[in-house]
Amino acid sequence: MEQTLRQAALQALACKNSVEKVRLVLAIDESLPIGGEAVFSPGVGRPDKPELVHPARVPTRKVSQPVGRGMLLHSLAHIEFNAINLALDLLVRFSSMPDQFYLDWLKVAKEEAYHHTLLCDRMMSYALNYGDYPAHDGLWQMAEKTKHSLLARLALVPRLLEARGLDVSPAIREKLAAAGDMDSAEVLDIILRDEIGHVAIGNRWFNEVCNNEQRDPIEAFEHCLREYTAPQPRSPFNFKARAQAGFSEEELAWLMQVELEQSAQ
Repeated sequence: MEQTLRQAALQALACKNSVEKVRLVLAIDESLPIGGEAVFSPGVGRPDKPELVHPARVPTRKVSQPVGRGMLLHSLAHIEFNAINLALDLLVRFSSMPDQFYLDWLKVAKEEAYHHTLLCDRMMSYALNYGDYPAHDGLWQMAEKTKHSLLARLALVPRLLEARGLDVSPAIREKLAAAGDMDSAEVLDIILRDEIGHVAIGNRWFNEVCNNEQRDPIEAFEHCLREYTAPQPRSPFNFKARAQAGFSEEELAWLMQVELEQSAQ
């Protein structure tokens, strides 16, 4: 029997070796039949390292120092590794969606795999490999919390946590450039460009689910924040990138109000 796209995604999701996971993701053929069956089994494949610790225990140094730039690149590579698994998990966990849903998240998984590889290549210039430093598990913890609700997953991963990357990426890019690491700064340019598209995909399917459930998107988003005790959106916001990623005028106005309230505190 021919393998389906979702079965291939499950194989990649279960893979523990980061290099092999990237290879498996990039090898998935978009022309495979999607597969309508529920193919999800619990668990996600991750290497033994990096050691996962509380965010406060993840080491950091000033980006002006080479060791600090290496630590920063390692943290970014870990975020992108988690993002591969998050996209694959959407592919295999949620059944009965239109074919384009699965093709969209496969595209995201492949681009996240590319980003992870770019960052690992940059780490090599600092004599580092993925796993050399501890990392935290915040992104995947949110995936676990929202595993029974597609609406909540789309609200709180692409539209909250990954959208945060749109806000902070320009400042990180400028720090790397100011420290003279233009190669890494250019990698951040690629990642920001692609992440705008990834958040746009999350927005598209969130709005689709809201429409199907006759929910107001802002009300549904605020409900998910409360229901899952998620962190509140934090200013400053990259309104230009968020508009490009499909946040509506009403949502941007809501974020502007959040920014005003936070700046007044």
